[in-house]
Amino acid sequence: MYFNLIRIAFIMPQKLADVVIETKNLSQVIQIHDQRIHVLKSIDLTIRAKEQVAITGRSGSGKSTLLGLLAALDQPFDGEVYLCGQAIHRMTEEQRAQVRLENIGFVFQSFQLLPHLTALDNVLLPMRLQSHYQYRQAKQQAQAMLERVGLVRQMQQTPKVLSGGEQQRVAIARALVTQPKVVFADEPTGNLDGETAREIEQLLFQMNREQGTTLVLVTHDATLARQCQRQIQLDDGQIEEIRYEAIA
Repeated sequence: MYFNLIRIAFIMPQKLADVVIETKNLSQVIQIHDQRIHVLKSIDLTIRAKEQVAITGRSGSGKSTLLGLLAALDQPFDGEVYLCGQAIHRMTEEQRAQVRLENIGFVFQSFQLLPHLTALDNVLLPMRLQSHYQYRQAKQQAQAMLERVGLVRQMQQTPKVLSGGEQQRVAIARALVTQPKVVFADEPTGNLDGETAREIEQLLFQMNREQGTTLVLVTHDATLARQCQRQIQLDDGQIEEIRYEAIA
C-alpha cells in the first residue's frame, strides 16, 4: 500500500511558506508516431495558499496537461514542479501517489464515481487509503460532508439513480472530505446544464472558502473563470496572460 512506503522527501529550498505550487521552465512533450509535439513550453508559475486560480484557453492549448502536472498525475518532459514544498518532478509514481493522498482533492468533469458504490462509500474512498483510517470516525466525516453538500437523503443511493448535479456534489464531497491543501477541478461544470452548473459553482467556491484550501481549475466557462481571484490564459502551450480579479 502507498501509505507503507518509505518516502524520500524532496524539500523546496528557501521558499515562502505560503507558496503551495511552483513550476520552473516546465515543458511537456508527447510522441505521436515519429513526431514530437510540445504541449507545454517553459511554464513558470507560482500559486499561493488559498488562491482561487482559473486556467483558461482554447481547446488544445495545454490546460488539462498543465493541471495534470501540477496535481502530480504525470511527469514533465523537462523542468521542475513543486507541490506543497516537495519536488514532485523527482518522484516515482508511488511517491507522487502518496503526495496526492496527503495533499490533494480532485473534481473531474465526468465525476469519476464508482458505479457500484453508494454516495457515502464513494466519499469514504480517499479516507480508506489513509494510514490512520478508522471506519466509525471516517463514516461520520463522510456523512457530515454529504449533509454539507445537500445530499442527506441520497447517501445510500448509487450514482446511476443520481442526477448529474447530485453526482458532482458527491464528487466535491469526496474531494474535500480529507481537508486537502489543494483542490484541482477539471471542467467541473462541463457536463451540467446551465442552472445546475451555477449551483455547483456556488457550492465549489463556498466550500473552498470554508475550508481555506487553494483552488485550481480548468474551464472554458468565462463566468466560472471570472469568479476566481486570478486567471491564467494559455495559448499554444505558453502562458499568454495572467489577470487578477477583484477579491470580494
